[in-house]
Amino acid sequence: MFLRNTLLRSPIARTMTTLTPVATKSAPPAAASYSQAMKANNLLFVSGQIPFTPDNKKVEGTITDKTEQVFTNVKNILAAGNSSLERVVKVNVFLADINNFDEFNKVYAKYFNKHLPARSCVAVAALPKGVDLEMEVIATELD
Repeated sequence: MFLRNTLLRSPIARTMTTLTPVATKSAPPAAASYSQAMKANNLLFVSGQIPFTPDNKKVEGTITDKTEQVFTNVKNILAAGNSSLERVVKVNVFLADINNFDEFNKVYAKYFNKHLPARSCVAVAALPKGVDLEMEVIATELD
């Protein structure tokens, strides 16, 4: 018991992180060797989500349609990790064409209108599987 209590009070024990992969069938499967999300203590790191349906079909149509699907995927992964959009602290957005920013942002503002997480949005030369956008988030767990 003495050894256990001593170890629990040590700096090593205080800095140990529990890593837990998060997966759901309500979002598309990972396209390579990564997790849909990883939970580290009370933080949830959601991998970049692209406009694919949970049955792994590419969403065609407008940036609005594609952004809605990305938000659905993110919401479902957050729920599987005991979190929600209201707990998001940081969003990273990647657009294949910066001219789609205004249309993307209209959908984004629908989901983040009162709660305003930190955000970066950049234009990139290309995205996996030829998609127009990708979005990743960091959130805290629900209390």
